[in-house]
Amino acid sequence: MPGGWTTQRWTEVFTEQAAMFRAAVGKADPAAAVPSCPGWTFTDLTLHVGRFLETSLEYLRTGSTVQLRLPPPPAGVAPLEYLDAQLAKAAELLPATPGNRTAWTFSPAAPDLAWVWHRRIAHKIDLRRWDAQAALRELVVGDADFAVDGIDEVLTTLLAAKYSTDVPPTAKGTALVQLTDVPEAWVVTFTPGLVPEVRAAWPGEETDLRITGEAQLVHYGLWGRLPVKRTGEEQIWFALKMD
Repeated sequence: MPGGWTTQRWTEVFTEQAAMFRAAVGKADPAAAVPSCPGWTFTDLTLHVGRFLETSLEYLRTGSTVQLRLPPPPAGVAPLEYLDAQLAKAAELLPATPGNRTAWTFSPAAPDLAWVWHRRIAHKIDLRRWDAQAALRELVVGDADFAVDGIDEVLTTLLAAKYSTDVPPTAKGTALVQLTDVPEAWVVTFTPGLVPEVRAAWPGEETDLRITGEAQLVHYGLWGRLPVKRTGEEQIWFALKMD
């Protein structure tokens, strides 16, 4: 598992983030807009998280080695009740599922092991917690170590998933992601038609795009939530970011 993280740590973070997310959507007007998710209301956000959990947790529950196609939620389902049911399922399955259990995963760059889902679920709920709290102007500052893990997941796992299911990148060049509050740094190489390659950066390395900043700013910036300090080729930036 990357960076010393374990399923227990990801589960602990999920539990914290899920509690904050549930508190935020529970107090919000269901019809209020979520500015970081254009066109969405809190109802949309709540249903989205519930559906994500329902789908993701099924791989932990079944250990399926093929991609699953679940039926949609029942028509007229109460959003908070639906969310609560999935949160309860997560509280049961996440700590009970060994990280080395076989399960289909969503990225060609990730092993088909359950810990990939533990990681994805923790970071997904963190991002949606950010969306909810930002909409309420009650944003809570997170943890740098978790942000580093989130950046690593984006670069080493989610980029490959993005370009294996979407049109392969046409961009050509390199990007350096250099954190200023911790020593981690990555270089991503884009080659037209191929899944991006990722490795640790070398000291003093020059690239076509350079991104610098504190771990949390870079992490949420890669997801389009915050502005990112960058210099160089914008084409590479558009290839790198998640949305």
